[in-house]
Amino acid sequence: MQKCRVMSPEIAEAPSLEAMIRAGAKALSGSQSPRLDSRVLAKHVLSVDDAALIVRAADPVTDETKRAYDGVVMRRACGEPIAYITGVKEFWGMTFRVTRDVLIPRSDSECLVEAVVSRRPRGSVSRILDLGTGSGCLLCALLSEYPDAAGVGVDISGAAVAVARDNAARLGLAHQSAFAVSDWFENVDGAFDVVIANAPYIPDGDRAALVIDVSEFEPDSALFAGGDGLAAYRDIFRSACDYLTPDGLLVIEFGTPRQGEALREMIGTIWPAGEIGVIRDLAARDRGIALQLEPVGKKD
Repeated sequence: MQKCRVMSPEIAEAPSLEAMIRAGAKALSGSQSPRLDSRVLAKHVLSVDDAALIVRAADPVTDETKRAYDGVVMRRACGEPIAYITGVKEFWGMTFRVTRDVLIPRSDSECLVEAVVSRRPRGSVSRILDLGTGSGCLLCALLSEYPDAAGVGVDISGAAVAVARDNAARLGLAHQSAFAVSDWFENVDGAFDVVIANAPYIPDGDRAALVIDVSEFEPDSALFAGGDGLAAYRDIFRSACDYLTPDGLLVIEFGTPRQGEALREMIGTIWPAGEIGVIRDLAARDRGIALQLEPVGKKD
């Protein structure tokens, strides 16, 4: 990682809270949302909510608070994502703990959960498998929607598995979930009604095009997947037939329309009788694929 050279925010002695936030926003001018970032970091340092920031806007801040705030502002100015600084991220109405061992949950990925919920009513899902679980956000979101289901989350990173397991416990979903270190299906047993995966899909050569927040901070193993970004899905498709129930549902995320076309072609070759649906994100962009297998069973 390149060394970051960022000046500390220029804040006067014992400033007001509002002055501190304004100075922080100025220091974060390179961010897409400097004012919002500054406010979130102030809430994090002070352990307060939005209402408290308004009520206490004119209050002076202590030297200790200023030092702590300066520190997190400098981290953000150097590109570190807000979620890694605060240690938490919202997804599907739940708060997940995140570390630099896991990909940061993104609201666009909620469309994968919606795709499952829209296709499978409650009571119709018994077992869910989340491949590359990371923080566990996809699996936990689905288990919250299917309280009678059991879920398994796997990841090749033991550190990520520990984060996911902790999140499930914190969210009251430990009794429904199990987590394991596994290279995709390597340590997985049985068949599942739903298999969901937000596998890495960024081509190896696209690193330079990524924002520093992603390229310099999020784990490579959760981002990059070969020359065309589809290496992980080729591995997954090679074994998925053996882990889906005869009428199972496979839901995956991809990055570009070209990848979507290539994945649909692959899926059509492996599961010619399956029903392929396109999943769109909040901006109406093609973001994923939902494959519903036919009840006739798995392809030999």
